[in-house]
Amino acid sequence: MKRHLSGFVAAVAALALILPASPQGAVPAPAQPQDQQQPPQSNPFTLRVNSDLVLTNVVVRDKKTGQLVKGLTEKDFTVTEDGKPQHIVSFDFENVDEAAALNEATINGASASGIFAAKSGVATTEELRNHRLIVMFFDLTSMQPDDIDRAQDAARNYINKQMHPADLVAAVSLGNTLSLDQDFTASKNLLIKAINSYGGTEQQGFEAGSTSTSNQVEDASAYTPDESEYNDINTDRELFAIEEISKSLGYLNEKKSLLYFSGGIQRDGIENQASLHAAINASVRANVSIYSVDARGLQAISPLGDATTGNLRGANSFNGAALQNNLDSNFNSQEVMSTLSSDTGGKAFFDSNDFSPAFTRIQNDTSAYYVLGFHSTDLRRDGRYRRLSIKIDRGDVKLEYRPGYYAPADYQHATRDERERQLEEELSSDLPATDMAVYMQALYFRLADNRFYVPISLVVPGSQIPFVKGGDRDKATIDIIGQVKDTAGHDVGDIRDTVKLAVDQNQQVRQKNVQYTTGFNLPIGTYHVKFVVRENETGRMGSFETDLTVPDLKKVPLKMSSVVLASQRIPVGKKQADSPLIRDGQQLVPNLPHVFRQDQHMVLLYEVYDPAKATGAEANAAAASAGADAAPAKPASSKSDKSDKNAPTPVRVMTSIEFLSGSVKAFETPLIQATQLNEPSRDAVAFQFEVPLDSLKPGTYICQINVIDDAGGTFTFPRTAVLIRPAPAATPPATPGASAGSGQGN
Repeated sequence: MKRHLSGFVAAVAALALILPASPQGAVPAPAQPQDQQQPPQSNPFTLRVNSDLVLTNVVVRDKKTGQLVKGLTEKDFTVTEDGKPQHIVSFDFENVDEAAALNEATINGASASGIFAAKSGVATTEELRNHRLIVMFFDLTSMQPDDIDRAQDAARNYINKQMHPADLVAAVSLGNTLSLDQDFTASKNLLIKAINSYGGTEQQGFEAGSTSTSNQVEDASAYTPDESEYNDINTDRELFAIEEISKSLGYLNEKKSLLYFSGGIQRDGIENQASLHAAINASVRANVSIYSVDARGLQAISPLGDATTGNLRGANSFNGAALQNNLDSNFNSQEVMSTLSSDTGGKAFFDSNDFSPAFTRIQNDTSAYYVLGFHSTDLRRDGRYRRLSIKIDRGDVKLEYRPGYYAPADYQHATRDERERQLEEELSSDLPATDMAVYMQALYFRLADNRFYVPISLVVPGSQIPFVKGGDRDKATIDIIGQVKDTAGHDVGDIRDTVKLAVDQNQQVRQKNVQYTTGFNLPIGTYHVKFVVRENETGRMGSFETDLTVPDLKKVPLKMSSVVLASQRIPVGKKQADSPLIRDGQQLVPNLPHVFRQDQHMVLLYEVYDPAKATGAEANAAAASAGADAAPAKPASSKSDKSDKNAPTPVRVMTSIEFLSGSVKAFETPLIQATQLNEPSRDAVAFQFEVPLDSLKPGTYICQINVIDDAGGTFTFPRTAVLIRPAPAATPPATPGASAGSGQGN
């Protein structure tokens, strides 16, 4: 994994803190200050529940014709929850053919801070009966001017020709900000006015940047950065907008449809997975179905690219590689839109210049449906997922409904076994837990040819952990459970730990972060990793899951581990696991957000595996020049001080660190040369740099690690973004809390 949680950089400040871990050896918990965050409001339901009344929508269709079946009564339906019959206490039939005309009143969200704030009035729940609620969301930041024109034409065509009197439509756009351009209304004139207000310049400043896999021309005269991290921020911004719209509509029991016009969303591995899950979860809870429309329409994909790129060099344009890159890029931009639609009960519309089927599908899906309500006979507030089964004593119909919901959770009254079961159920759940923010970073170090040590770090903002005062210390307890599965679904590693935190009150832990580190020994392959974190005061949980690839370094010219960036070390006992992060009795604490202060030293650790054996002349030249220049770094010392009777293998590996600000080199360390293996048991040369940051100005830099195997003629130059902040004003030193070793996975 070459990049880790770049979107987290801007939220973290720089004062470090070590929090104590449990006696079981679970995590040294370094925390870094962060602006105060309000804990997210919990919303434990996927279906609307009012005063323990469970509501679910049911569409009944004829099996042969697909036509809607009307005229049913509550006696025709049988509802069971986890196999137990339920008594229907409320029954309603929503039919757009029976909609009463509204007096142009608009609808607003439950909170004035939501996107749907009151503007010209509020329609009551009774007035909304038998109406469709449709939100047209234009993501202007992802669309080119031609894409916006196509989306506008489709919207105007729907408003003028397809819009039903029962349709209440709102227009929302994402430009520099998320904007409600027209609240729900049946007025065609107001909607046309809002649609016509969109121009072709809103996307400026949000265009997708170039990446390492783009078909772009290399320009050796200037530095061209990999802008994937910039693209990740844009993607998070688009997904956060969908989440905000869904939350604003959550108080309405009716079905809502979100018609999402976009020029594609590019997701990059694990970087946007949390925000994607949050958007889907918010939509499911608010009963919002997303209908995604690719505003680019039908595209002719050329192996040479379009007019936005220069001519390609090399053989890629002739051997099919360039065309495959363009096809993959187009598919990746549609994959997120398809996921949003399929997971919320909607449908995605791609590769067509006719957008009218999207409007037709929305009208068909919401034209008539039954609303059933019941009080669950299971009075436990255990937060479990409860499966619904709805049947009709007729064999000629088929039913469409949501398969279940989450019961309310009363954490304070749960037993120990119930709390443990909640953790295990959340670990196996398909939906993410979003009540707490959890960030994760995974690295890899080779132990043997087919075995890697994978350290995993979790970060939770201290502001989301409710600390309780106990004497002169703040105390809290968090539970952590994690699991690693292979592609066949087999469990290959797990972790379960309870971490007790107790820190001095003057350390202001609520403004910092709590970090947990564990590790797994894994062979080469692809895995699915999921972690769940729960604070034990209110029982709020957060989860993070992603696919993890342990690479096959045999296919790489220069074999290299992940690069660890850190600013802290903690002492560890002799009984701790043999981790590459432990050097001279101290363990490096990975800095997930890559945020540092000017008064800190940045420690970089990485390893080069199987370097080529140097010839006699190369070995003599390397030995003669190895100690010629003083440097702020050196090859890391081996953990074993025992001398080897055999002569060390001569190598010639050179490395240095550069900090780039734009296209200007702001700082570079002297070149370091390694002439022999310092980790002979793993055929590795380990490098550890310690770079003082006081000479660098505050700002964002690209940190480039230059590694050259001179004897083998191979090289690599991995890069990562770092943020350096000013040193804080001098204050009396705080007393650090105790610390323990890191947890170890099976």
